[in-house]
Amino acid sequence: MKTLTAVLFCVLAVAAFAAPPLNYGKDDFIPIIDSRSDGPNPDGSYSYSYQTGNGIQAQEQGQLVQLTKDEDANRVQGAFSYPDINGNPISLSYTADENGFHPQGEHLPTAPPVPEAILRALEYIAQHPEEDNL
Repeated sequence: MKTLTAVLFCVLAVAAFAAPPLNYGKDDFIPIIDSRSDGPNPDGSYSYSYQTGNGIQAQEQGQLVQLTKDEDANRVQGAFSYPDINGNPISLSYTADENGFHPQGEHLPTAPPVPEAILRALEYIAQHPEEDNL
């Protein structure tokens, strides 16, 4: 259950921080266009989805899996999208499991490629291990 709580907290935190600031006044109403929920079920599975009037959409489903005789974990997959401040769509899909949270999205930064000289040096080192002089 600790894993489920941690995974759900991570998912909700990412969704909260990824959403753009809203420029709505305190009296503005944003309707929920669609909302569906199933679970939690006795087997640990669940799913939910929603869509709001300002273009936010989210969906997620998860299930409890047995890793070992004494250890269970939740495996979750989902996605959410929203319009950015200029109205451009921002989308993120993700999985979360015993190995962590794995987001995918066009807007996420990516690491630069490893320079060719470094790759050659690593290959040379792997092919020429230091001999033990003991």
